[in-house]
Amino acid sequence: MNNSRILIDVKLQPSVGSRFQPTGFPDLGHAEFRRPTEQGTENCLLVESAQSMANHLEGTAWDDVAAAPVDLFNGLPYVRVLRSEGGDYLTSSRTEAHRLASAFVKGSSLAGEPMVGVIRDRLGLYPDTPLDHRRIAQALFQLDPFVLLHGVFFADSKWPGQPKIARAISSFIEASGVLRADSGGVKKDAVRHSIGEDSGGSSEGYGTVPFARTEWSAREIVASFNIDRKQIKSYGLGTTATSLLENIALWEIRTLLDEGLRLRTACDLAVIGDEIADRSGLVVATADELADRIRQGISDVGELLGDRAAIDVVWDGGKKATKSGAASAREGAAGA
Repeated sequence: MNNSRILIDVKLQPSVGSRFQPTGFPDLGHAEFRRPTEQGTENCLLVESAQSMANHLEGTAWDDVAAAPVDLFNGLPYVRVLRSEGGDYLTSSRTEAHRLASAFVKGSSLAGEPMVGVIRDRLGLYPDTPLDHRRIAQALFQLDPFVLLHGVFFADSKWPGQPKIARAISSFIEASGVLRADSGGVKKDAVRHSIGEDSGGSSEGYGTVPFARTEWSAREIVASFNIDRKQIKSYGLGTTATSLLENIALWEIRTLLDEGLRLRTACDLAVIGDEIADRSGLVVATADELADRIRQGISDVGELLGDRAAIDVVWDGGKKATKSGAASAREGAAGA
């Protein structure tokens, strides 16, 4: 195993048939590119982006039905955002795109204290003060360890220094030797057989409308994963916490691959073969084996972990800040 990286490449194939639908981008569509080969070049395609794969990996650790982490991660803290009226669950640092830097988190309060100030003080973000990266990592570990794997950017002037944690685990899916598979269909209207000048048309959802669809076939589809062990070690959390984070990253990968990659209705991919190994040939432990290591790691990290349950904050409704309120916030940050 590489001391600075864990690199894993996994060959995939469509679960049914030979076609698949890749991710699409605004004003671009499907992301096509060409790759050099020994014979020249070949057509390739980005099937799933790093941003989307991060969402899929994080999703393995979250129970959408219960709106809570899966049972394995009981004992690890995260920020749970509740509505001010009724105390109902709203969102969390595990599900928000910006995690702890989410507008819903920073617009909340913890025991009456604004979360902007709580995060600022815990991370030690003060004017004219260098960022203490190890203090920041330890504070984030005590708020939500998952942000140390999936990244966070505190891009707000209320947080001096605006620290950023890059993704320590990244992934994407590419297809090589691709060919277009153009097809289409018809949305039928069995009630409105014709559209007149005075009747609602296709823009209102009426009428029979033909449509085109582009799918692809490929010589090879590969999911690639990169765990940055050097970055995780740089947090300075100690051997036990470092191993815990690495095992969580491996568990997410293994669980995602074991459960199948149904990325979209027309993009359902399965692993080819029975074993998953890194580039050195070392076989990745099973999800059950990694789960045992994670439970032991959660038990062993001790006081470093701090809270061992959800940290409940109350969202104020996302009201727009007034000029006087914004000025007060700036004065508070300057005087901290």
